[in-house]
Amino acid sequence: MKKNIVVIHTGGTISMMEDKDTGSVVPGRENPLSVQTSMVSNLANVEVIEAFHLPSPHITIEHMHEIKRLIEEEYKKRSFDGVVITHGTDTLEETAYFLDLTVSLPISMVVTGAMRSSNEIGADGLYNLISSVRVAAEPQSKNKGVLVVLNDEIHSAKNVTKTHTSNVSTFQSPQYGPIGIVTKRGILYHHQPTSSESYKVCDITKNVTLIKAYAGMDSNLLIAIKDLKYDGVVIEALGQGNLPPEAVPGVCELLEHNIPVVLVSRCFNGIAQDVYGYAGGGKQLKEKGVIFSNGLNGQKARIKLMVALSQSNDFKELERIFRN
Repeated sequence: MKKNIVVIHTGGTISMMEDKDTGSVVPGRENPLSVQTSMVSNLANVEVIEAFHLPSPHITIEHMHEIKRLIEEEYKKRSFDGVVITHGTDTLEETAYFLDLTVSLPISMVVTGAMRSSNEIGADGLYNLISSVRVAAEPQSKNKGVLVVLNDEIHSAKNVTKTHTSNVSTFQSPQYGPIGIVTKRGILYHHQPTSSESYKVCDITKNVTLIKAYAGMDSNLLIAIKDLKYDGVVIEALGQGNLPPEAVPGVCELLEHNIPVVLVSRCFNGIAQDVYGYAGGGKQLKEKGVIFSNGLNGQKARIKLMVALSQSNDFKELERIFRN
């Protein structure tokens, strides 16, 4: 029996076309995927919803929340087996992770995109859509959180990241690799996520910023962030979780004003930890109240801090959430 799959289009390169005269890639009047739905009709009973038609740099946390509400509202109307969201690749991992943290439904959820627009040679959008519908219709895809499917690979939303500006194999999971693959014969999983987390979110109102540490960094930007009244800060720190000593007073200013500071590493492999005890080292920062994230990259730590702040402002509770 065919599975019932809802496909939600949100825009991105997967729904754009290349101008043959200028070479620029832009959204068209019509999403080309909408007229290609028949290509997946033999795989599942597919219902298509056009949520919006935006390039991924235009996606905000409000759009992510809108996708969440749309999935939940559609499921209330009638149950279905899975959902596939097509999305631009620049912010795809952030939307996927937001949905991973906030949607708790007994369905498979897949996010996909494309690196080449629909009329370019070697366009990968339709193929990725077909693969994603196949993954969403696979019973084993349930209870694995939100999945990201491109280029015959299945990744977890928590670990996947865009690693190349233009290569079709851009989405990788540093340290962990894909949890499964898409083959002509079927969907094969070889890893299983060991944990999951979900938070009830009615709205996202907290404003969180993300900055990257660098050699010689001082406190000026951090103090400016305090003055701008941000609700939280994520810092991509050096190495295992260290900052130049001149940046420490700025961190202390933020903490003294009850603005949580979450630390991740600017390295794409490894986990930030409180190891070094010198001035600006991770041990000193942890003692001052900085929260260390458990292996997330900067952009996902920002999403998680926004979600966490919708649950609590208590630093100990925020630290507990970031241990997951």
